[in-house]
Amino acid sequence: MERNINLNSIDIYNKLYGLTTHHPLAAVVDLKEATKIVNHVTINYGLYAIFLKNGVNCSIRYGRRNYDYQEGTIVSFSPGQIIDVDMEQDILGPDVVGLVFHPDLIYGTPLAEKIKTFSFFDYSEMESLHLSYDEREQFLLCLRQLRNEIEHPVDHHSAALLSATIQLLIEYLHRFYDRQFITRHKINSEVVGNFQRQLKSYFGGEQVKSGLPSVAYFAEKANLSSGYFSDLIKKETGMGPKEIISLQLLDEAKHRLAIGNADISQIAYDLGFEYPAHFTRMFKRMTGISPSQFRISLLEMRPS
Repeated sequence: MERNINLNSIDIYNKLYGLTTHHPLAAVVDLKEATKIVNHVTINYGLYAIFLKNGVNCSIRYGRRNYDYQEGTIVSFSPGQIIDVDMEQDILGPDVVGLVFHPDLIYGTPLAEKIKTFSFFDYSEMESLHLSYDEREQFLLCLRQLRNEIEHPVDHHSAALLSATIQLLIEYLHRFYDRQFITRHKINSEVVGNFQRQLKSYFGGEQVKSGLPSVAYFAEKANLSSGYFSDLIKKETGMGPKEIISLQLLDEAKHRLAIGNADISQIAYDLGFEYPAHFTRMFKRMTGISPSQFRISLLEMRPS
């Protein structure tokens, strides 16, 4: 077996595991039916994939970190992701079921645009979804409906029915993730608190020399993917991290404009802007006036 696999078709996926291809653009898989072992490989996904893993002793490396699957977790992948799979032992027929589909299947359907809003496809493996018993049954019901349609002879209804049922499945996963965010409120609150403290200290540290604060920077600090971190912050605070960063940046800019006579260009560089003009545009967009006008307005309000 090749070490590096470009997974860009359903047939390649099925042949990888020794499964039968019933539809060129979609497959509901039950790896207990697999006739080939897949281990110690790097997979470059060109497909969407959603898997329910039960009792699989499997470690997966995503970026620089290793994660272990827990029993009964949902993991999902989207085109462009590169995954290293390493099981401690070669296992034929692991207890894994799921859905794999090619992006071509949903082109021209409502799901084609909607799928871009489901950010959990970009979550890392340590951010897997853990299903309750009822949620698991709902997931399996959707898979059975999809499998029946995939194995039905293709007709002019097939694409629309498959797309609609896939969207139903993904909408359920979106609901289940929302439930998981709620049940993890205490842990998530700690992430929010750390983010707020790190953001406030950012402008007084060496990291500001690397440029403006980014969502990716704080997500890495929290050991989370940018997508999961953004959704967590939004659900806990009502604002996305980009908005919170912008507000803190504006607050810091106003403070520096108020306390001294430093040149506005120098303030821009000190805040992490590469060009002072970018700072001026940001400030005016958020306040309606330029930094120099803001400084003048402060002087006018001070007693003589």
